[in-house]
Amino acid sequence: MNESMMKLLKNKKLFIFDLDGTLYLDGVLFPKTIELLQHIKENHGKYVFLTNNSSRSSNDYVKKIQKLGIPCDLSNVATSTQATIHYLKSNHLNDLFYVVGTNSMITEMNEAGILTTDEYKPEIDGVILGYDTELDYKKIEIATRLITEGKTYIASHPDLVCPVGFGFVPDCGAFAKMFEYATKRTPLIIGKPKRLIVDLILERTNFLPAESVLVGDRLYTDIACGQNAGIDTILVLSGETNLEDLKEVLEQPTYVLENVAALYEVLKREERGDYE
Repeated sequence: MNESMMKLLKNKKLFIFDLDGTLYLDGVLFPKTIELLQHIKENHGKYVFLTNNSSRSSNDYVKKIQKLGIPCDLSNVATSTQATIHYLKSNHLNDLFYVVGTNSMITEMNEAGILTTDEYKPEIDGVILGYDTELDYKKIEIATRLITEGKTYIASHPDLVCPVGFGFVPDCGAFAKMFEYATKRTPLIIGKPKRLIVDLILERTNFLPAESVLVGDRLYTDIACGQNAGIDTILVLSGETNLEDLKEVLEQPTYVLENVAALYEVLKREERGDYE
């Protein structure tokens, strides 16, 4: 095992994990996930689950993660919806939005004070696009009309696909491509790879960038987000990215591992001082 990697991880206190394709797939945990998180909690500091998937609210994610047997509360969860809410409250306070998103996402936004409507109105200020697993053609038509009219257009994240057991399904980025074909417009992206979501985590946890590492399975969201935020990154090959994909990017992740079980083994060896 790479000695430099173990020495780097020795100084890490905050581990930021992507979820889908990194810690689990279709709700099934990858091997050694529980052991890894327990080790981090006992020996390092804190873990935070960072997801671009805006189909669930933060509270729903806490419940889902807890059902998997992982100790988790709201302090352990960061989502693209949270980042979107932060952006809207900072830049579009009191604006009215049409949200292409799940009821769970819309409820979280409403509880945070974001004004939304579920029908077309000329006074609507903008469109928020999320990973809408409840998408229907009425939503598509209303959003297309508003985007065509030049309303503010924001997407929670750019992921083209979401990993599932049989492969992948279209995600928010794929929906954005659909709207682009119809309107010739692209949205302002809020979640990964933008650094805002990591900055919010660092502010919330009081850890420094040098004490933090981001672990994920996607180059164009997870790894790029860590790089944009100035923190080290670990790419795991258990999700969307394979070794061939690495040949296509100039900025490489700090390290590459097969999966989180391999990360657990590195941390255990670092703890033992086994640098051979």
